[in-house]
Amino acid sequence: MTPRQTLKQLFKRNKLLVAPGCFDGMSARLVQEAGYEAAYLSGGAVARSMGIPDIGLVTMSENIERAAQVTSVVKIPIIADADTGYGNAVNLVRTVREFERAGVAAIHIEDQITPKRCGHLDGKEVIPLAEMENKLQAALAARTDPDFCIIGRTDARGPNGFEDAIKRANAFAKLGVDAIFVEAPQTEEELAEIPRRVPNVPLLVNVFKGGKTPMLPVERLEKIGYRIAIYPSETQRAGIYAMRMALGLLKKEGTTESMDAALTTFKERDQIVALEEWQKLERQFMSVEE
Repeated sequence: MTPRQTLKQLFKRNKLLVAPGCFDGMSARLVQEAGYEAAYLSGGAVARSMGIPDIGLVTMSENIERAAQVTSVVKIPIIADADTGYGNAVNLVRTVREFERAGVAAIHIEDQITPKRCGHLDGKEVIPLAEMENKLQAALAARTDPDFCIIGRTDARGPNGFEDAIKRANAFAKLGVDAIFVEAPQTEEELAEIPRRVPNVPLLVNVFKGGKTPMLPVERLEKIGYRIAIYPSETQRAGIYAMRMALGLLKKEGTTESMDAALTTFKERDQIVALEEWQKLERQFMSVEE
C-alpha cells in the first residue's frame, strides 16, 4: 500500500494512531526509527525551526518545501498542517494540489482568518461557517488522489465557544472530510464530549504540554473515542532542552565531555541519515576502472 492508503486504513481502525511531531527530515527519520506508524509535520514546529513564532509568518511555499523534504526521506505517512490554506477557497485549491504533489498523506485545514496563529494562543478569530464549508468543498474537489486525506479543523472553541465548535465539526463531517479536528478544548469534560457529539467520523486530538487542552494518556484518549493523537512539540522541546544543556556545558567547562554519554555518537548520527545508502551509490556509480 502507499503511505496514503496506509493512513486511510489507520483512520478506520478501532485504535488510536499516535503521530509524534516532526519539523525536518532528521526529526521525521527519528519518528520512523522509533516505530511510529505516522508522523505529524507541525506548522508551529516548522515556524520555530526557522526562528520565528507560529503566528502565520510561514508561507505556503516554505511549508510545501519542508513537506517535500520530509516525505523524501521516510516511508511512513505524513500528516501535514496546511494552516488556513493560505487564503480563500481558490487559494486553497492550489494549496491542496501542492501538498498532494509534495507527497504527504493528509493535511488539516482550519477555519481561522488569514493570517492565523497557534491554536492555543489567545486572540484567534474564525471565518463564517458558510465560508469554511465552501473552502472544504473546494479542497475535497481539488485532490486528484482519492486516498489523500482532508481533515477539517475548527478553532471556534476559543472565540465562539464550545457549542459553535461542535456545530462546525458536524457541518464539516457532513461534507465528507476524512477526519475532524476540534482544536483547543479546555477541559477533560469537553474532550470527552466531542466524540459523543461528533459521531461516525475519525477524530483527531492535539496533545502537548502547556496548551489549553488537558493532557490525557493515550489509553484514555482511545477509550473516549479519539482515533488520531498528534504530539507536535515533543521532539522539538526535547531538542531545545538538549541543545541548551550542551551549549551551557561547553560555555562553562570548555568541553561537553562530561555529558558525552548522553549525546549521539558520530556514527549514530550518520546512521540516522542513511549515510551507508549514499556511500553504496558512490561505490556503484562513481568508481572508475583503470
